[in-house]
Amino acid sequence: MSDAALFGWSSTAEYCTYLDENDKKLGAFLSRTGAAEFQSALERSRSEASGQNPLRGMPFAVKDNIAVKGLPLSCGSKMLDTLSSPYSATAVEKLQQAGAVVVGKTNLDEFGMGSSCDNSALGTTNNPWDVARVAGGSSGGSAAVVAAGMVPFALGSDTGGSIRQPAAFCGTYGLKPSYGVVSRFGLVAYASSLETIGIISLDTQLLRIVFDTMRGQDPKDQSSRPFSPKASEKRQGEKPRIGVIADIEGLAPAMESAYRERLDLIRKKGYEIVEIELPMLEYVVPAYYTIASAEASANLARYAGIRYGHRTDWADEHGELTEKSRDEGFGDEVKLRILLGTYVLRSGFKDQYYLRAQKIRTLLRNEILSAFQKVDQILSPVFPTTAFPHGDAGLDQFQQKLADKFTATANLAAIPALAFPAGQSEGLPFGLQLLGPEFSEHKLIDTASAFTELWEPKTAPGFREWR
Repeated sequence: MSDAALFGWSSTAEYCTYLDENDKKLGAFLSRTGAAEFQSALERSRSEASGQNPLRGMPFAVKDNIAVKGLPLSCGSKMLDTLSSPYSATAVEKLQQAGAVVVGKTNLDEFGMGSSCDNSALGTTNNPWDVARVAGGSSGGSAAVVAAGMVPFALGSDTGGSIRQPAAFCGTYGLKPSYGVVSRFGLVAYASSLETIGIISLDTQLLRIVFDTMRGQDPKDQSSRPFSPKASEKRQGEKPRIGVIADIEGLAPAMESAYRERLDLIRKKGYEIVEIELPMLEYVVPAYYTIASAEASANLARYAGIRYGHRTDWADEHGELTEKSRDEGFGDEVKLRILLGTYVLRSGFKDQYYLRAQKIRTLLRNEILSAFQKVDQILSPVFPTTAFPHGDAGLDQFQQKLADKFTATANLAAIPALAFPAGQSEGLPFGLQLLGPEFSEHKLIDTASAFTELWEPKTAPGFREWR
């Protein structure tokens, strides 16, 4: 491959022009690496990285709450829209050392708070399958650029489903690793005990390569830990036992029909399907939003108009400075979660709400671990609907929060989860997800890859394949 060539493109300039033209309809990028700078980084990666590394010279996008040195780090918020990162996240550095090249930063719901990418203060991202619909959130920009064929893979973050839900909406794979397996250094904190950096891709082999490149303990992140997969108890080639939630509720009729059809097909292909009970699933949403909002309140308290973030033009005293800076810098959803989090941490309410939510979290985790004594993996929907329309025609904020119960389960339990494309419903892609015990990422990828033999995933209109 010549320095100018890029996976089938005649030049990097042609590729960058393609990105600019396609992003006019998607609005997926918040910032882009310039063509000259990208060419320079590409040449450097080819000279420094091993020629045998499959990531050498491969472009990728990064959600704009993950630091990339020299590029903006806005978190989709006016609070940070002038910030340029002075360093790169560990996950990004590892990919760059392997030869991958950052092509731009992608849009997200402000500070990762949302399920549509419509909560971004800096732009709206459209779904490549239907631009009148949302790409999902909060990693909607990353899912959109992968689904449209603009990059082979992208990084996102997952706090309660923020990788898997947009992956399902856009017809891609989305991996949320076990908590701590991928360093969070360089990820702007939202809910520190729940969030992970993960991957969106259209290819399971590439998904595995990127995960293996990023994983590992990091001295810069004290919550990180080594990747320690247990030896498989199953014989090589034996199909995993799949658990499904008994009497699942809350799915839209079309989604429930599609889900049942896929279960029947999986069963007919020789997979053992076992119904499991997860009574604590009913409490996932209130427990998740109590814990996440409390941690957001603590993490975002630093943005006071003094040392970090936006500062208002004029204030008479310190209290007014903080109040006006936050009012101008934060959007409505962020303000709502900060207020909720501050409330549940107040003296007199902490035991009633926050500590009770933590007890529910422990019970849920124990329930999940108990289920893994009976089954190898758990299969469930990702979201009750396919991608919904922008604006009032779609789901309101409360409906979107209620729909998080399937995805937030994995974050509360600190286990890996993988969303995968499972077909189309009414012309739009829908996804299912596999949950597994800690450190079972490779097994989840193996199962999802095998499922592609049962139904062939389709790509979005206008998709250009990487080669």
